Formats: sequence, structure tokens, C-alpha cells
Amino acid sequence: MSPQTLTITIDPDAADAPYEQVRTQIADQARDGALPVGYKLPTVRGLAEDLGLAANTVAKAYRALESDGVIETRGRNGSFIAAAGEAADKEAAAAAESYARRAHRLGLDRRAALAVVEDALRAAYGTST
Repeated sequence: MSPQTLTITIDPDAADAPYEQVRTQIADQARDGALPVGYKLPTVRGLAEDLGLAANTVAKAYRALESDGVIETRGRNGSFIAAAGEAADKEAAAAAESYARRAHRLGLDRRAALAVVEDALRAAYGTST
């Protein structure tokens, strides 16, 4: 994949829904720098047509990406890759802080609270570590 070129492949046999495949691939390309901050994404309709998907499917992916801070929509000007690294770090830190407080209030000791997080991460990332 060359820099600044959006490349998305939809696998109809994949376990993930098409919107999730779009969301994941754009997020991954933004995270690894293939799509730099400020890169203008195709319109929802344009990308949907290119991928053979319904516009609502791509719109759902774009909404999820915007909610995650990966992209920002500037009205009629379009959707762009945002400076997501810092925003994602801040959101993750806030979520971790909230969880830590809640686990403490529930009476979990540090080891038990950490074990719950590790289980959740294994489930989310599909790894055994």
C-alpha cells in the first residue's frame, strides 16, 4: 500500500460485518501512518459504490470512526483522518481511571482488578497473553 492511499478489501465470508471491516481497516491505516492526519476520505456514497456496499454500511463505519476519534467530519467539506493517537490515549486513560475507581469501590484488590482487565483484553484482542 502506498502512502496516502486508502485500501479496503471486504471479505464477504469474514466473521466481522462489512461496516466493521471498513472501520477496522481505516483505523489500522490511520494508526500505522498509511493515512496521515488530514487525509481526506472518500464520500460515504463514493466509498460504498467502490466497495459494492450500501451507503448506510459505510456511514455506520464513519460514525464509529468519528466516535473513536479516528476521523473528524467537517460538514460538507468531508471526513478527514484526525490526530487520533493523542485523543485515543486520553480516552483510554480516562476509561482506565474510571474502571480503577469502580473496581476499588466494588472491593476488588489490585490483583483481581487487573485480572479482570487482562481477561477483557484477551477477549477483545483474541490473544492468549
